[in-house]
Amino acid sequence: MELVYRRTGAGPPLVLMHGIGHHWQAWQPVIDLLARHHDVIAVDLPGFGASPPLPPGTISTAESLAYAVEAFWHDLGIEEPHVAGNSLGGYLALDMASRGVCRTATAISPAGYWSRTELLWLRSVLKVMRMGPITRKGLGLVVAHPERVSDEVLHAGWLALKEAPGFYETLDAFYWMPPPAPPKVPVTIAWGEKDRLLPKRQAVRAGRWAQKRVHLLPDCGHVPMTDDPELVARVLLSGARAAN
Repeated sequence: MELVYRRTGAGPPLVLMHGIGHHWQAWQPVIDLLARHHDVIAVDLPGFGASPPLPPGTISTAESLAYAVEAFWHDLGIEEPHVAGNSLGGYLALDMASRGVCRTATAISPAGYWSRTELLWLRSVLKVMRMGPITRKGLGLVVAHPERVSDEVLHAGWLALKEAPGFYETLDAFYWMPPPAPPKVPVTIAWGEKDRLLPKRQAVRAGRWAQKRVHLLPDCGHVPMTDDPELVARVLLSGARAAN
């Protein structure tokens, strides 16, 4: 299927995937930093941002979204790119790593390592934020430094959440979203130290799954790209170098 995306830079391809209710513009603060080293493709997931929903009869689950993105990069003539994702996008990246369809995977605060209570918290927060409009105080649940997000970006992000046709179906699918199978390619997992949406205690579970240390991102929230663009770019670039 055709997905909306932003592509820039040169080098080994790196596909960026956003979280539930977001859009490719979540990666805007780091794209130019990454494009110095990679052919960067930031994509709107099916049913989010400006991309159309999955075809009728296809349920919007993490698995179906991951396969759709994989088909998308094949349509671009790309084979086994580096992948990176945040939140739901992080889960997709790790799922791709478990199937060995990418060169490396970097996941920032990936979904799927929650307890049932933590999942209920996530669902409640996202539903309230979707009702909106999102205030600076509410944005503080997602980023550590709301003051670094412009009014224009804040409003566009809320509209992406409010108008995403795939939101509720994907959110309901979180109930049956187990951790991916063990990875077949190098993976890097990072977590915002001030993540209030998926608290950093979930990083311990993710670390056990990956059998490696999870990198904590100091002074960063759940969506850390505006909190510290340089740090996030370094983590992604280092994760891609893990294939060497």
